[in-house]
Amino acid sequence: MTSKIFRSIFATSIVVLMATLVIITSFLYDYFTDIQINQIKDELSIASVGTEQSGEEYLENLKSDNFRLTWVASDGTVLFDSQADKTAMDNHLDREEITEAFETGKGSSSRHSATLTEKTLYEAVLLSDGTVLRISVNRASGFVLLLGMMTPVIIVVIIAVIISAVLAHKMSKRIIEPLNKLDLDDPIENDAYEEIAPLLSRIHRQNMKIERKAAELNRRKDEFDLITKNMREGLVLLDKNRNILTINSAAMTIFGTDEKCTGNEFLTINRRHDITSAIEKALTSGHAEIRTKLGIREYQFDISRIETDGETVGAVVLAFDITEQADAERLRREFTANVSHELKTPLQTITGSAELIENGLVKQEDMSRFVGHIREEATRLVTLVDDIIRLSQLDEQNELQKENISLYDIANEACGVLRDSADKKDITLSVSGDSGNVCGVKQLLFEVIYNLCDNSIKYTPDGGKVEINVSETEKEVTLTVSDNGIGIATEHHARIFERFYRVDKSHSKKSGGTGLGLSIVKHAVQYHGGKIALQSEIGNGTIVTVVIPKI
Repeated sequence: MTSKIFRSIFATSIVVLMATLVIITSFLYDYFTDIQINQIKDELSIASVGTEQSGEEYLENLKSDNFRLTWVASDGTVLFDSQADKTAMDNHLDREEITEAFETGKGSSSRHSATLTEKTLYEAVLLSDGTVLRISVNRASGFVLLLGMMTPVIIVVIIAVIISAVLAHKMSKRIIEPLNKLDLDDPIENDAYEEIAPLLSRIHRQNMKIERKAAELNRRKDEFDLITKNMREGLVLLDKNRNILTINSAAMTIFGTDEKCTGNEFLTINRRHDITSAIEKALTSGHAEIRTKLGIREYQFDISRIETDGETVGAVVLAFDITEQADAERLRREFTANVSHELKTPLQTITGSAELIENGLVKQEDMSRFVGHIREEATRLVTLVDDIIRLSQLDEQNELQKENISLYDIANEACGVLRDSADKKDITLSVSGDSGNVCGVKQLLFEVIYNLCDNSIKYTPDGGKVEINVSETEKEVTLTVSDNGIGIATEHHARIFERFYRVDKSHSKKSGGTGLGLSIVKHAVQYHGGKIALQSEIGNGTIVTVVIPKI
């Protein structure tokens, strides 16, 4: 703005200077022209007196390079000319100034040369003898006069330009200085120029409006940040160029990035072809969904196009962690398949044995054995159904009757039931520790200890030992079931508590297990708000630790 004001002031100064030079030159030219005319009139007056007294002799004695005298007879014949041969001159009766002198006694005129560089002034007077005496003087035109004054004019112009530049610079700075000091945050408090007061008032009103809008935007942004920050789902906002506008903490965790990714292209945080293809599809068609794995977690990406006034401005990417849902679906499928298989095997045995008996193909002495098979498989079916019902109850989180019980007493009770099984394999079964009083469901806690001990007995070689220890603190009770059995390989630890999961299927079937015992243990412990941990190595036995809070 300073440069614009400087240029305006400087240009104005130059224009004024040039106009002044032209005007002054014009006035001076006219002024000196009038002086010169008056001068030649005086000279003509003197010359006319001398001519009337002495005639041509007087005129010949007048020598001047500045003016020219011409004596014309009444018929227009030139009687004398101070600068030309009178015999060679034309008749002057048609000259304007001479004609006027013959008519009125005096005459004057001016004529330019052919090149317009000179102007001749003429003055004529009628003498007493009827002749006319004319005086003329050459005068340069205004243009030539200006050219003749070019050197001083240039000097004046240069000096004026320098002065104008200096003054324009100082004036522009002086004009701009108050504007630069304006407090636009509080414009109505400024006292700069009266002329900008309406503008400052308008700025003040605009500032107030902007402040209200900014406060509203900040409030909405805070609400948006608060909502997105506490979302479990990942949220990423992209512009139409696939650059990240906003990313919440859940999405940062999913993609393994931080807030510095904002403003960068989406490819900088994830280069998976399936996800980028889904984003492109959403920007083109409006919506896209994809399920994929990132690390050990499985996610569903829901991508939608964002439009404003019919124009695509970006996309929103929502990421849902569906790992548990996917695992649940997988477990459901496996559970259905396993239940079908587990039910089918004993039913086929029962059906086959019944058909043999029905058709009389079983000898009388073998009858008790076949009936025993039917009874064993039916018992296995009942146990399996009971376990399935128990798991179903735990899954539904039905509220069961709780009471104050002692884990130590329940452990002794479970050991009493399993004593025969342990004695058959010569396995030492012992209980030690504190009373372990908790508020819980007795049947569920009994099944926890029973199933853990039953598994230890089944997978411990003859002559081994199974130890149950109960310890308690002010806040929790810890139950430990350890054995010196065959152990469990590390790769099975993560899935050992899944339904129907068996480390050794052949041994499990031989021992008559349903494959649901440890799953019931896990769900029963979770029902009581507890935790379960497994330590085991092949050949070094197994330790299962259950921690249940007292409250």
